[in-house]
Amino acid sequence: MFPDVRLRRLRQSAAIRRILDAPLPGPEKFMWPTFVIEGEGKREAIDSMPGQYRLSIDELLRDLEPMAATGIGSIMLFGLTEDACKDHAGSEAWNENGTVQNAVRAVKKEYPDLIVAADACVCAYTDHGHCGPLTDKGAVDNDAAIDNLAKICVSHAAAGADIAAPSAMMDGQVQAIRAGLDQNGFNETILMSYSTKFASSMYGPFRDAEKSAPGQGDRKGYQASFGDLRTALRESAFDEAEGSDMLMIKPSLFYLDILARMREATDLPIAAYNVSGEYSMLHATAQRGWGDLKSMVQESTAALARAGADILISYWANQYNELFKD
Repeated sequence: MFPDVRLRRLRQSAAIRRILDAPLPGPEKFMWPTFVIEGEGKREAIDSMPGQYRLSIDELLRDLEPMAATGIGSIMLFGLTEDACKDHAGSEAWNENGTVQNAVRAVKKEYPDLIVAADACVCAYTDHGHCGPLTDKGAVDNDAAIDNLAKICVSHAAAGADIAAPSAMMDGQVQAIRAGLDQNGFNETILMSYSTKFASSMYGPFRDAEKSAPGQGDRKGYQASFGDLRTALRESAFDEAEGSDMLMIKPSLFYLDILARMREATDLPIAAYNVSGEYSMLHATAQRGWGDLKSMVQESTAALARAGADILISYWANQYNELFKD
């Protein structure tokens, strides 16, 4: 021990630290979540998420060109629809010519080597803002919801999506979706479930971007409680048993302990969704001069990789060169 052992020897210079530190995740580990809207030439800034936009398909393709050049591994598409197209079930979400379906086709045509994931949920497509049709008592009808989620994922796979990503947190959704995909000939489509998704306070900017806040009530009846560790872990265990190819934790930075526990419990790939509130929180800190954005982004991203994330679903992905290259 001291004075013979001096740990500062191993961090005394940038060169020594560089050979000992784990490298930051490369661009291939990042999945960029983005929002697609109808029309052409549309680029709507999201005030609560600096650097992020609602994009028409042509603008999305334009933004993907420099990102593809950096080596970004994948994207995840979220769709929006006009109020006039919303209904009780959210049926526009599985329209074969819907915004997401058309975007998938366009991206795979222009960038065939880019992995495309498509979020599957109906909260942005229902007239009540919940993740499935409601019962007479105002609760989400779980079994009707999973049938609709299967329809959505089949429509995404038919359009060419590589990954189906159901986010509704319905019981049995993975089993229903896997059956739907296989029955329709999409047995090679990857299923990445939002397997441990918390009823979090960190989704506010996303709901602003997606215009998907529930009209009444909240989602605590179907999203995981941050106070119940065991059930949160069971959610991912159940999804693995039902046939999910990848698991996910959402949010991520407030749940590193659970991410680490998930990593110990499974050999499946795990995605960590670095959510909108976590993104905007760092932006707000930097804008007030309370921290350096690049340093905070790198440190927080390293924490996710260190805790066990294989894939980083992150809004930082479209700024990779600026934030992760020295």
